[in-house]
Amino acid sequence: MADFRPVLERALRRTGGAEALEARLPVPRNAADLAATGDDRLLSAMCLRIFRAGLKHSLVDARWPAFEDAFFGFAPRKVAMMSDEDLDACMANRALIRHWGKIQAVRGNATVMCGKAREHGSFARWLADWPVDDIVSLWGCLARDFSQMGGNSAPSFLRMVGKDTFVPTGDVVHGLIDLGIVDRAPSGKAARLRVQAAFNAWAAGTGRPLCQLSMILALSVDGR
Repeated sequence: MADFRPVLERALRRTGGAEALEARLPVPRNAADLAATGDDRLLSAMCLRIFRAGLKHSLVDARWPAFEDAFFGFAPRKVAMMSDEDLDACMANRALIRHWGKIQAVRGNATVMCGKAREHGSFARWLADWPVDDIVSLWGCLARDFSQMGGNSAPSFLRMVGKDTFVPTGDVVHGLIDLGIVDRAPSGKAARLRVQAAFNAWAAGTGRPLCQLSMILALSVDGR
């Protein structure tokens, strides 16, 4: 497996030293804190990620209070019970971003989230209990079971809510290619497992969480 020390050294040079680098690194939440999160906040974060995709984040964020009002504070059970007429009213609401596929996904994802909560006690508990050394399988479950959660939406959502994960951004992929771990963005199962194995090895060797390793790798790439 590729040695992570040269990656760290490049990131240190390009960010101006250890203090500057550490200031840029995310810190994951511990399992207990994540499990205690209300599922309404996780549904809100998931939907925020979905609506941000392809749009300027600040534009979506500015409208999010209106989304909170329109979707009952993203309480999963209430959202799952919304009628087609309720969704039509959302499409007529000029305070919202009126994308029919994404509006539908809010209700559909609330329904799936309720199912996960019945099975595991809460959706938050399901996320918190998932082992980070197989985080790519959690990406797959989110993409399979929830609407509009393909591509990088699943890992980006997990990063938003504090679940430890690496995110295959463009810079991370370039770094992985430079290290010979993949030759393109890891979209297939075999490639994702190779990337997971690399991050697991780096985590074991450095004691750092996946999210920090991911950011260090991105910051080590030329142009950053």
